[in-house]
Amino acid sequence: MKNLTQSRLWVLRAMYVFIVVGLSLTIWPELRESVGSSADAHTVVSTFLIAIMLLSLLGVAYPLKLIPILLFEIVWKGAWLLLFALPKLISGDLDEYSYSVAVACLMGIILIPAAIPWKFVWNQYVPLQVRPAKSPM
Repeated sequence: MKNLTQSRLWVLRAMYVFIVVGLSLTIWPELRESVGSSADAHTVVSTFLIAIMLLSLLGVAYPLKLIPILLFEIVWKGAWLLLFALPKLISGDLDEYSYSVAVACLMGIILIPAAIPWKFVWNQYVPLQVRPAKSPM
């Protein structure tokens, strides 16, 4: 937690809250309606997102320890946009559902990196052997 201001931690907490609120508004109602009715890929994705929501709730209390959840959010959203939404957009086949998911993913791709303290991530997760050596001058 060195060199991180309280305001920076609150920005990080706000991002976790944003994820929790967003997912609880979109996934919970949908999941409640389908509990016990089917066991398909859609329900697997819904329960996966519920897990992300619950871990993000933990992130409010432990913002730095749960940064890997935010990194994972960036990776999966970026991958979905590049591998699925972009080809559909290029072919002119982006339906209403894909469009709404693409907008949500783009919001995450823009907002999450703005909240992450990248210097902390670099120091915490990049091994010393990979970091460039500091010059003595």
